[in-house]
Amino acid sequence: QVQVVESGGGLVQAGGSLRLSCAASSRIFSINDMGWYRQAPGKQRELVARITRGGSTVYADSVKGRFTISRDNAKNTVYLQMNSLKPEDTAVYYCNAMRAGNGYWGQGTQVTVSS
Repeated sequence: QVQVVESGGGLVQAGGSLRLSCAASSRIFSINDMGWYRQAPGKQRELVARITRGGSTVYADSVKGRFTISRDNAKNTVYLQMNSLKPEDTAVYYCNAMRAGNGYWGQGTQVTVSS
């Protein structure tokens, strides 16, 4: 089993920054891809950014140039640095960790951007 725990959400004004962290526990198998998704009220969950174990990244068009995903493989931890935040970035942000072909989700962390 893999436990995924997010932290770092909160309330910020438009134009501000937040940094999310996510730690995945895995005793035997390596954690492969890790990513951040978000879900706003009344909307479907969407990809924000993903990163492979080797460091290759994918970003949603809406966050390119503003958000940066990174990871520490030794700690099975992924980070999301969010700059120039906009009210439309308001959502619950979920971390996803892939291991042996299975995906594991965290409980989510709320990010609220006020205008």
